[in-house]
Amino acid sequence: MPQLDTSTWLPVILSMLLALFTLFQLKISKHLYHSNPKMITKPQKQQTPWNITWTKIYLPLLQSQ
Repeated sequence: MPQLDTSTWLPVILSMLLALFTLFQLKISKHLYHSNPKMITKPQKQQTPWNITWTKIYLPLLQSQ
């Protein structure tokens, strides 16, 4: 039974880690971060018809006869 050749595993693993590190650095560097957190405004709440009026839900099976 032939032996498993593991001599190339170390360079493969190290190059994979380097590539992952580079990809994550590029991904993180594309994000825009605000320098002053107080400048962030609160999002405006969207008005929807079900927020304006309240409707009662009737459950006829639970009502006593």
